[in-house]
Amino acid sequence: MQATVTKGYRFVLLALLFVMGIGAERIGLVAYMSDPWEQEYILFLVRQHLFLVSISMALALAAGLTAGILVSRKRFRKYAGVVMYVIGLGQTIPSLAVLALVMSFLGIGSRPAIFALFIYSTLPIARNTLAGILAVSPAIIDAARGIGMNPMRILWQVELPNALHVILAGVRVALVINIGTAALGYLIGAGGLGDLIFTGINLMQTDKLLAGALPVIVMALVGDFLVELFGIIVIPKGIRLAE
Repeated sequence: MQATVTKGYRFVLLALLFVMGIGAERIGLVAYMSDPWEQEYILFLVRQHLFLVSISMALALAAGLTAGILVSRKRFRKYAGVVMYVIGLGQTIPSLAVLALVMSFLGIGSRPAIFALFIYSTLPIARNTLAGILAVSPAIIDAARGIGMNPMRILWQVELPNALHVILAGVRVALVINIGTAALGYLIGAGGLGDLIFTGINLMQTDKLLAGALPVIVMALVGDFLVELFGIIVIPKGIRLAE
């Protein structure tokens, strides 16, 4: 039965890919992406897109992990609600409005786009870091204290490894949001794949629209997979089996 289901799934997937290939050929996407000049231009936009995502995600990781760890400490835990509210203010404002506000004091180009993406990506990381650390069993922490571990060792060797699954879930959410929102950077002169997407919309050219949208989708899927793979590598096997 399972073999039959697997074969059926593969057949449906191949049929879907075949239909999508025919559709891509009919709308001119294949011809557009086969043009050597257009290929070079798409790769240039992909590099711009990756630059925006990588810098903003690095900043979001640094800020989110630091904030989540700090407010998880007993002396700062009473401020956790306020800190998360302040960090989350950026996500309560529509992305276009955030870009407009940031552009008003940083001008146009990659800097305001990176700052806006940083604001949008920090909350999931900080919130999941806090939630993951607070979810660690007090019995495990007491056992660590019992064998003489100091607070810093408990954090790095007990709390963070046990919270890593939850933290990486927040990183995956932040990364996918970041990759999708980075397309809006084109509106303030930051470049990226939003160039093709919005040009295709404005000119009603489906081939250009899809030439920009499909790489964004692929980047989001690949990024999500890489974070999951990273979790499999770094999370201790015993913790993964317990989860």
